Amino acid sequence: MKAFPTLSRLGVACGLLALVLTLAKAAKVERPNFIIIFCDDLGYADIGPFGSEKHRTPHLDRMAAEGRKFTSFYVTSGVCTPSRSSLMTGCYPKRVGLHQNETGRGVLFPGNQRGLNPNETTIAEVLKARGYATGIVGKWHLGDQPEFLPTRQGFDSYFGIPFSNDMGQKDRPTKLYPPLPLMRMEKVIEEEPDQRLITQRYTREAIAFIERHKAEPFFLYLPHTMPHWPQYASERFAGKSANGKWGDAAEEIDWSTGEILKALKANGLDEKTMVVFMSDNGGALRHGASNRPLKGGKGSTWEGGHRVPFVVRWPGAIPAGTSSDAMTTSMDLLPTLANFAGVNLPIDRKIDGKDIAPLLLAKQGAVTPHKAFFFYSRGQLHAVRSGDWKLFFTRGKQKPKGEPATLYNLSDDIGETKNVLGEHPGLAKRLAKLAEGMRVDLGDDLTGVKGSGTREPGFAKDAKLLTKRK
Repeated sequence: MKAFPTLSRLGVACGLLALVLTLAKAAKVERPNFIIIFCDDLGYADIGPFGSEKHRTPHLDRMAAEGRKFTSFYVTSGVCTPSRSSLMTGCYPKRVGLHQNETGRGVLFPGNQRGLNPNETTIAEVLKARGYATGIVGKWHLGDQPEFLPTRQGFDSYFGIPFSNDMGQKDRPTKLYPPLPLMRMEKVIEEEPDQRLITQRYTREAIAFIERHKAEPFFLYLPHTMPHWPQYASERFAGKSANGKWGDAAEEIDWSTGEILKALKANGLDEKTMVVFMSDNGGALRHGASNRPLKGGKGSTWEGGHRVPFVVRWPGAIPAGTSSDAMTTSMDLLPTLANFAGVNLPIDRKIDGKDIAPLLLAKQGAVTPHKAFFFYSRGQLHAVRSGDWKLFFTRGKQKPKGEPATLYNLSDDIGETKNVLGEHPGLAKRLAKLAEGMRVDLGDDLTGVKGSGTREPGFAKDAKLLTKRK
């Protein structure tokens, strides 16, 4: 009599079969839809799948249970504009000249002359070339001059606030900025919109986009205005969380995510759509965010400034209830989505992102494609991570600048509390050498090294404000 396989062997066989079926199913979706939900200043531990103890996020909990989360996912900056430039272009901000504005400030402001160069290639343009309908609902923050707007950067439609929601007049004692604009396409349709309703309005617009384009492949980019200061929530959520206005805004974003997932199911798009949920940078601690167990927050080059929550869901393709600690980055989304869509990347420029499709699909043996990740702030190279190790360099009043300062083993010290530089001089030397290579490529304003691999940002000579100061 033929013996049945043991339970352990049966389990392995079933696991391999499931992986084969998953990869085969993903391959059958010729041009899957993509949705990127991009929060503003949401902390690493602000949602249930990443350990939030204050915020109720049932829809994101379900999204993680039905998908896959990445616990070492990085954005390239601790603030808005540079981070968003990397998501769109697959490049470090310094490569595309958006590490700061024309006056050296860390983000773009209303009426700035600098913006995303129209010669850069965005995710939207890559997918549009493959026949995708493309739309953005929410915050852009890559330039408010006509040539920099999303509709000039590969998006068929735009509805949202073009920069941060504090760059208006309502919540400021002095009129530092003109009235906050709400735009449709390239036209301002409202000034100082009621921000209590903004997440609701974004959600309705996003669902309408899905329903309009359900018969064709689409890319929807939903960069929420919240929970960036000033935090607002609709009546249904205001005052209902255990974490004040921050929690109210975060819980409404969770609701919005649930509505998006519900719309996909109602339109028969569940297994045709990959949904990504993430934040643009680390949480703003002084406003109520939590980055536990990471050190630091928004604006810093500690882990809490660059490591963000990342959840991805694609039923039938991405294995449910799984997790990865492989080092991945926001720059990887452009080449990865291009791969899934079956489109080639531009070959006339360097792209820093890597294809992480094998990691998303949990392919056996998949590892990070990154030899190193570099932590920049306003053009200064602060740190480098390679493997489990993160090396910081001297800066500020420390002399000489750019020399190894502290070394952390993130595998057993995720909070960056124990400097082990003295114990591992060889490791520090290896990481410093990686940094030297990046200085040659992108430069380092800290040490005065000029990189050879940078490109020019866009520049509007006669920049004008979208609204008139009152």
